[in-house]
Amino acid sequence: MNKAITDGVLLTPPAFENGLDVWSSGNGTPGSDTYDNDANAAFVPSDPDFAGCLELVKTNSTQKLRYMGETPLLPGCYLEIRARVKAISGNLPNVRIAAWAGGAGGNHVTGLTERGSSANLTTYGSVVEVRAIVGAGVRGGVDMPWGTEALYGHFGIDLTGPSGGVVRIDDIQIEDVTSYFIRDMLSLVDVRDFGAIGDGSTDDAPAFAAANNAAAGRRVLVPSGTYRLEDDVTFDVPVHFEGTVTMPNGRQLLLTKNYDLPSYIAAFGDEDLAFRKAFQALLNNADHDSLDLGGRKVNIDGPIDMQGAVPNKSSYATRRVIRNGQLNAIGSSAWDTDTVTSQAHYDSNNPTKLTNVTNIANIPVGALVEGNGVGREVYVKDKNVGAEEVTLSAQLYAAEGTQTYNFHDFKYILDFSGFEKLSKFELSELELQCNGLASGIRLAPSGSAFLIHNSFVTRPKDRGITSIGDGCQGMLIDNCQFLSDEDSKDVEDRVSVALNGNSNDIKLRNNRATRFRHFAVFGGSNQIISGNHFFQGDTVANGVRSAGIVLTSGYNSSTITANYIDNCSIEWTNEHDAKPDFVSGFSFSALSITDNICLCSDTASWFSYIIVKPCGSGHFLNGVTITGNKFRSINGTIERAERVDDSFAPLDLSRNKNVTFTGNTYHQVSKQVSNPMPVLHSENSTSQSWRVDLGGELVFSGEAQQVDSVVAVGPIKNGSNQTVYGMPYVKTRQGGNNDRIDLFWEEDVKGDVLLSVRIDD
Repeated sequence: MNKAITDGVLLTPPAFENGLDVWSSGNGTPGSDTYDNDANAAFVPSDPDFAGCLELVKTNSTQKLRYMGETPLLPGCYLEIRARVKAISGNLPNVRIAAWAGGAGGNHVTGLTERGSSANLTTYGSVVEVRAIVGAGVRGGVDMPWGTEALYGHFGIDLTGPSGGVVRIDDIQIEDVTSYFIRDMLSLVDVRDFGAIGDGSTDDAPAFAAANNAAAGRRVLVPSGTYRLEDDVTFDVPVHFEGTVTMPNGRQLLLTKNYDLPSYIAAFGDEDLAFRKAFQALLNNADHDSLDLGGRKVNIDGPIDMQGAVPNKSSYATRRVIRNGQLNAIGSSAWDTDTVTSQAHYDSNNPTKLTNVTNIANIPVGALVEGNGVGREVYVKDKNVGAEEVTLSAQLYAAEGTQTYNFHDFKYILDFSGFEKLSKFELSELELQCNGLASGIRLAPSGSAFLIHNSFVTRPKDRGITSIGDGCQGMLIDNCQFLSDEDSKDVEDRVSVALNGNSNDIKLRNNRATRFRHFAVFGGSNQIISGNHFFQGDTVANGVRSAGIVLTSGYNSSTITANYIDNCSIEWTNEHDAKPDFVSGFSFSALSITDNICLCSDTASWFSYIIVKPCGSGHFLNGVTITGNKFRSINGTIERAERVDDSFAPLDLSRNKNVTFTGNTYHQVSKQVSNPMPVLHSENSTSQSWRVDLGGELVFSGEAQQVDSVVAVGPIKNGSNQTVYGMPYVKTRQGGNNDRIDLFWEEDVKGDVLLSVRIDD
């Protein structure tokens, strides 16, 4: 309540510049002397501290200054009178707020305290503020309790002490401060009125519960102090925290009517702890689906064990959201990567297990696995200490037998790996500011439909988003930015990965990623990768480039469309296959790469945008569509846009099936391939057999499997220069590399033909 606002009551006296005829040198009552035309008082229009002010010479033992207007004291109101004074010259007096209490009929109400505490003026030019509160009640902080008999007051100041000094006085202010004292008038319930102590050791949970029950829709006030809560506390009314609370990790504070991070920060006084307790409440409160960080920047000095913050939940499958804020990693040894070295045995017949694992107790779940024959982004999904067995997130392609492995436990700002299963969890409009200290997000080992959108993962030390198992099933990542901490490093020196996935049905759409080692490493199938811009170049002339997208499943059934693939490649492998040699199945199949912008600059000539890398023998392409892409190189020419990396094994080029490689454009790419491939052949001298040597011009340096058509371009002439109308027959897969076509005519002829050659059946 503020009567100056609600009832239009004028409380503050007029400024001195409006005249001194309303300012009394007595009690302020009608007929008392004023300072108007007083030789010892003058208005000073300009002062560096006060602007306009009253300059007054102290001539009396108690020099009074009272406003002659009757400032009303309304029932239930408390007024604060403030004055700012400084000494100019002469003796240094004392100053205090003073008043004259008026009652009915203009009579003086005697027996009341009519002055506040005195302050000394000790230095010339130093401003001293005095204040006092007047009101009906005897309350802490009320200097002049006047009861109900006093109806108004003449308020001002007294100068006491030695006379002869000159002081300047700023305009006197009077303000309604009823809100300091009347909780009920402000709809406030104070937890102290229900027995809360706030000493940090007494259990105040019962008092908090009682205050909530009594509030009946009003706000609850938690005054200054430290309140220990030994039990769960739920507030179903708004709460205002001036003090802070402490409680065991397993106990919950549920703020159902002001559920947001700023309220929890006010409650706990520590941003990191507040975030954990707010997340705990999110998973234990059906009234809210999202935790709003309120745009706050929260400093985090170590990994947040998200399941550890909610010890009563090991899995969760109801939609929940964290949104609208920044989590900022700050320096601490808690971010240091832990590395464990252990010997273990791998059997490809048990493809996702390491057995006979030494030192297994020290191997963290969620650690990256490194060793001979271990593909990229293989993690510890689970472990069985008693059985000395580690469960892996993916199979190992060439690790048969016993060897020593390294397990690297990166540290993440948001670590969900303690949950057994987490589904339908969402991060929105969030920035994880990793600062080169921390990684971003580690998913639970199991779950589906994790979603992150309109968010930033900024400068992760090792990883942006890590899936250690199947918690990425159906993951959606949309409209996010992944900003590398390795921008200044050359490509071959980078180690960070923006994200990985092991399961199916991931959607990666409309994101931007800068200069990681890899943008995305995906196992599984049925992925949709569209509309992203990811770039991984450096300033090295004729430099190497790494894969932007790595696909580790042969049968892929995925689409990569309308991306901006900038100074990096798409690498398709089967490195997460424990038996990488082809025996049965579909081999490298069911992948569409369409309508992408592919640009490189200053790269080595052998760089290619699309790389197939079999990790075992006998593989082939089966149902692959690569169309509508724009392949361009600047500041140099590359040999080809696509190639096979046969570091481990070549493709079986004789078995390719259903490969469509058409409608692509090339700029500064030497071998501008397609499938089917149009080949114009000229035979300048007559011969019955023509050799059409394709010289590596076929897609993926493939074999000439089929000829769709042979069309004469102009007349075919025999030795007599007569036109021949017969057609040749063809033999495919000729020459040492099976990339030659032989044409056989019924007689010796010459001329030009256009062939359409395929690398597939």
